[in-house]
Amino acid sequence: MPDYQDTTRAKIVFGLRTFAAGPAPLPAELSYDTSDPYAVAVTFHTGRGSVQWMCARDLIADGLLAPAGLGDLRISPANDPEFVVFELITPDGEAVMEAPSAELAAFLDRTYEKIPAGSEHQWFDFEHELGKLTSHS
Repeated sequence: MPDYQDTTRAKIVFGLRTFAAGPAPLPAELSYDTSDPYAVAVTFHTGRGSVQWMCARDLIADGLLAPAGLGDLRISPANDPEFVVFELITPDGEAVMEAPSAELAAFLDRTYEKIPAGSEHQWFDFEHELGKLTSHS
């Protein structure tokens, strides 16, 4: 496992789909940390604070090309190829957002420069993660 940590970030403005005329701007920050090579953190900055969702890097990559996701996050290409649709589903409700495809792809490209697809296991510290789950603190 490599012994350094690096974070790739991008600020992207999502569009929260509403019943109004058009999507409401929703600033977000995507963050990819080499210490957690399978995951991307997406932090949405709302008027009431920030909400963070963790998702698989592969889910975002797959969602750029075809519908992906079965659980609380689904990602798929929009009818307009310039956008990708994110559907976030919770017991309290759901939100549908769109994000610029090119900006997401550029962010993912930068993450794959750090850790190529298929080599994530070389960066993942299984023992450390298992220790976090089994610690009694």
